[in-house]
Amino acid sequence: MCSKLLFSLLIIFIFYHDSIEAQKKKETLLSEKVTQMMEWTSRRSVIRMNGDKFRRFVKAPPRNYSVVIMFTALQPQRQCTVCRQADEEFQVLANSWRYSSAFTNKVFFASVDFDEGSDVFQMLNMNSAPTFLHFPAKGKPRKSDTYELQVKGFAAEQLARWVADRTNVQIRVIRPPNYAGPLLLGFLLAVIGGLAYLRRNNLEFLFNNKVWAISALCFVLIMTSGQMWNHIRGPPYAHKNPNTGQISYIHGSSQAQFVAETHIVLLFNAAVTMGIVLLCEAATSDVDIGKRKIMCVAGIALVVLFFSWLLSIFRAKYHGYPYRSQYHL
Repeated sequence: MCSKLLFSLLIIFIFYHDSIEAQKKKETLLSEKVTQMMEWTSRRSVIRMNGDKFRRFVKAPPRNYSVVIMFTALQPQRQCTVCRQADEEFQVLANSWRYSSAFTNKVFFASVDFDEGSDVFQMLNMNSAPTFLHFPAKGKPRKSDTYELQVKGFAAEQLARWVADRTNVQIRVIRPPNYAGPLLLGFLLAVIGGLAYLRRNNLEFLFNNKVWAISALCFVLIMTSGQMWNHIRGPPYAHKNPNTGQISYIHGSSQAQFVAETHIVLLFNAAVTMGIVLLCEAATSDVDIGKRKIMCVAGIALVVLFFSWLLSIFRAKYHGYPYRSQYHL
């Protein structure tokens, strides 16, 4: 009886000892991984990863830290303009976190380039770039751990909100000073001031109705085309499919848009406006009848052609158009 009891105690002791050793090894491995990640972050705010680093420091346990990874294709032969733009914003976000007083080892930022880690792209069944994924400290990534780039854009402020939602880590985005805007404004004011000074004896142009009308019209066209949305959201200029190489200038969703799309809409709106102006001039102008006919035809052509193209864009983004009433008996 005593021998059985001693044997049982010995077995329990061996298992307990093995579990303690396993726990120590796990803690040692985790400490080494965190130390290595901190060392890489001290050199670069965004850690560059290949397949081996990804499997060891992101996929393989143990891990008590989150990793936000941008999957991209920055090599020149890929011709991914959006990737370079998104990379700049991602660098701003990572630098803001790295050099903040709240920096900890809770979250790390990394990137995987297709030409350096194509096996990672295959592992995750990923066929587009750039893509942002959050790998939580515990468990597998969920659907919400994939950033909705096409909807929210890649501005650092939008990415920071997404990171805060996934990790509860608040990052205050700090951008390097950009003097281009103030310099351009100063140059514009200097030009306007210089012109006003040169024509100080004749300032009738300031009371010219056409000048103010054209200025107001330009402002309205810029605002109605979606430029303010671009400024807030920071969407990509266009989207290039990495598989087919096809470039899309019109976003397929009504909840998002590309920068190129706003330029196209601005051009179409301006053409329709020009057509309306020509029609009004044809009806009220004192020029000869032949010129008025030409203005009328040109105005009708501009309105019909460009407004139909505007409707085509609207139909492509709002798939239920044209809307029809449905009656249920």
